[in-house]
Amino acid sequence: MNLLIREANEDDLPAVLALYAQPGMDEGQVLTLNEAKAVLAQFRQYPSYRLWVACDAASGAARSKAGPVVGTYALLVMHNLAHQGTPSAIVEDVVVSAQWQGQGVGQHMMRHAQQQARLAGCYKLMLSSNQKRERAHAFYESLGFQRHGFSFVIGI
Repeated sequence: MNLLIREANEDDLPAVLALYAQPGMDEGQVLTLNEAKAVLAQFRQYPSYRLWVACDAASGAARSKAGPVVGTYALLVMHNLAHQGTPSAIVEDVVVSAQWQGQGVGQHMMRHAQQQARLAGCYKLMLSSNQKRERAHAFYESLGFQRHGFSFVIGI
């Protein structure tokens, strides 16, 4: 597999929104392009919040740039007062194109997220997953993630 993982830019947003629209993610209910641009600008106001995209570098090589976006995830590195000031990281919104699932894209992205968290000096990398997504749970466990504690949510 020849993937390039890089920070997303505005030009990537149509592809990212298409990934989010897939069944099992946002079921077709996504932001408009202008709304997404505004949210991406908000990401950049945080010192350590990034949207990453995985691109098919093989198809992009012929054009001497990255190929199409085949996966994405967001990573937030949080600074802490607890744990002696050691930061932690949260990975969110992990999604791979249906055509690319089962080909190692998700694994590559999660290794990248772990590397980014390590480089930031984080003591842990966390994620949460909908209770119904049993295949995703098995995938995360295959990468060494462990079920830990409870995740609670409340609608607001």
